[in-house]
Amino acid sequence: MDRPIDQRQQKQGSEALILVEKRSGIATITLNRPKALNALTKPMLTILAGIFRQLDSDPEVKVIIITGSGRAFCSGVDLTAAQEVFKGDVKDKSADPVAQMERCKKPIIGAINGLAITAGFELSLACDMLFASSNAKFIDTHSKFGIFPSWGLSQKLARLIGVNRAREVSLTALPLEASTAERWGLVNRVVSPSELMETARAVAEAIARNDEKMVLLYKAMINDGVNVALGNALELEKERAHDYYSKMKPDHFQAMQKYITGRSSSRQSKL
Repeated sequence: MDRPIDQRQQKQGSEALILVEKRSGIATITLNRPKALNALTKPMLTILAGIFRQLDSDPEVKVIIITGSGRAFCSGVDLTAAQEVFKGDVKDKSADPVAQMERCKKPIIGAINGLAITAGFELSLACDMLFASSNAKFIDTHSKFGIFPSWGLSQKLARLIGVNRAREVSLTALPLEASTAERWGLVNRVVSPSELMETARAVAEAIARNDEKMVLLYKAMINDGVNVALGNALELEKERAHDYYSKMKPDHFQAMQKYITGRSSSRQSKL
């Protein structure tokens, strides 16, 4: 049954600062502090980490989308809470949203609706795929303000767009426009602001229609493989494939054959 998740979100007035909606196997997380460009406070970080833990263990959820309200995805850590966050975020992984996103077994889609600055940039890099509004911008201000990266930006960005480009982005602290981010391979696709959530949702629905167990195993295989040398990754794939097939029952193969036989009559993806 589709329903909102029971939330314990910190509130500002009557508005929850993080919104979570579940519909048809897809959970959408919205950072909801638009007047502050969705800047993160310490309580918001803890809550966001808890939300990812909860969604990862929720059997009704197959795919997660994260986005922001207003003109920003996330402008980073609220500077009024900077000392509390920066001195505490490296140790406590239970309150670290990036650590929880990295541990999440389910696919995470980032719908980057606007500014993604520093911690917001790092949240986006913790997603499995990114779709960006044409007015999105990625900015790394660590070197500008004397903040040491601790959520992976110094390592992940170089692996996605290349070392020289990552140096340019991080050492200049200049904005990386959405169109360039797409051309450099950081973003899967750039769409108009009005099409962003529709696009992210269509991709999420395509994933949700697939074999749920295999989606989880495939995500883990890709993510684990990119962290080791190609030869080791290929061996890891063979080991996991052997383990998977050795446990398959005859009815599994029958289900596969039935699906393939009836595929031509099934509804086609909009992608």
